[in-house]
Amino acid sequence: MNGSVSIFYILNNFWGVFASSWWLILPWPVWYIFREVWFDYVSHYGADCWNSKYKWAMLEVVPPREIERGPKPMEVFFTGLSGVISTHNNFTIWLDGAFRQDYFGLELVGEEGKVHYYIRLLKKYRNLVEAQIYAQYPEAQVMEVEDYYPKFPKVIPNKKWDLWGADFVFVKPDPYYPLKTYDQFEESITGEMIDPMAALVEVLGTLGPGQHIWLQYVIVPVQEGESIKGGKVLADKLKFRATESAGGRLISDVVDVLSNLWAGLFGPPEFKVAAAKKDELPLEMRLSTVEKDILKAVEENLGKNFFKTKMRMIYLGKREGFDKSHVSAFVGAVKQFNDLNMNQIKPEDISKTYGQIFFIDRITNLRKRKIYDRYRRRNMDGVNLMLSTKELATMFHFPDLSVKSHAITQTTSKLGAAPSNLPID
Repeated sequence: MNGSVSIFYILNNFWGVFASSWWLILPWPVWYIFREVWFDYVSHYGADCWNSKYKWAMLEVVPPREIERGPKPMEVFFTGLSGVISTHNNFTIWLDGAFRQDYFGLELVGEEGKVHYYIRLLKKYRNLVEAQIYAQYPEAQVMEVEDYYPKFPKVIPNKKWDLWGADFVFVKPDPYYPLKTYDQFEESITGEMIDPMAALVEVLGTLGPGQHIWLQYVIVPVQEGESIKGGKVLADKLKFRATESAGGRLISDVVDVLSNLWAGLFGPPEFKVAAAKKDELPLEMRLSTVEKDILKAVEENLGKNFFKTKMRMIYLGKREGFDKSHVSAFVGAVKQFNDLNMNQIKPEDISKTYGQIFFIDRITNLRKRKIYDRYRRRNMDGVNLMLSTKELATMFHFPDLSVKSHAITQTTSKLGAAPSNLPID
């Protein structure tokens, strides 16, 4: 009886506090919910919604048969894409739903043992993308194709099809620790680059009939100032530079004053005086060899353009040949971009298509349908990666001539310019 009375007493007090202060508590969650619902409405269903203006195209890029250069040309390609950043005024943001930058979809698709490179883009950027590709790969072929997604059932899993999928996230909480990039894949003796695409392509080439693996990067360019500001905080931290905010200094000063109030009643207060710093050793002497390498990699990476990136993969196939060992092999191939001293990527646990404890089958199927739909819509909800143009070029580029695989669709011959003496009617 006493227990029920005490619980009632606690609930009654809680309600009294809420009733007297709801006007301070509720506006924030209500505002957040309203903003999300409003943006979703005006961007998808409004009379002049922003998404209705989107005209999408899907380009397939057939790489040249012999690429003598490594991923560096793709870094130049991504730098060219970073120039599509645009500024919207408040009217277009709140009335039309233009609350985000235009984005691109980069997709590496394994289709029953064949590998395809796709770029999904707004039609207004087609000339830009084609020009950037041909500038770096004059012998490549770029063609507009239909989206491959409608070829598959609208709902998976079903009686015939199953899937496994996950989004990828960084292991370290700070997104400006770089991943392993292409210049770190060089063979120490010969100096030749070991193309990291070889492992990915080989896994995709082992897929049998009815088996598919999709790797997707949805990328949005980031303003240069935002990436430099965020990365500079990390660089200062690695240099052991204290970065106390103005708010932190104010709180410290207030605490200092209050702590001396009582002492001031009995004598003159003594405020803390910052101790003079002793001569510090030069930075290069305070850092270990590994710490120097990390700092150098971070600062070099900050000199690149950045893209906010959603990275996800899906393995789907007909049930009679469904083999999850393909997932392990593919995730293992992705891990080659990890550097244990800097940063790593891993499948995000909350997005993995499995259930635990209760209603395991229902939760598993719900997660599978969710990630399948998010892939189709090129959705960026959830945690995103911050990747530089160099990191993107390492993870998505056309394999060089050292990669000999029947899985890659390549141009059959070199393309040349038309003869100058062709007759003109």
